[in-house]
Amino acid sequence: MVDVTIPEEFLDDDSEGSISPWFFAEGDLVQRGDLIAEVTNEKAASELIAPASGTLKIVISAEIPVRRGQLVARIAD
Repeated sequence: MVDVTIPEEFLDDDSEGSISPWFFAEGDLVQRGDLIAEVTNEKAASELIAPASGTLKIVISAEIPVRRGQLVARIAD
């Protein structure tokens, strides 16, 4: 299982963002390199890319506040 986290470069230390939207649903098969979501904050939108191939398990729903380094999904073989 591979963790999907918010990359450090997406957000400042003290800022929050949100996933808006997830482009795949819970249980969908994703391929490494797929655009799986956008992470937005007041300054920009960043693309969240699948780090591995497998079945997507969403941990944080869209529109819930997230911070850098936070676990938002897992990808299972």
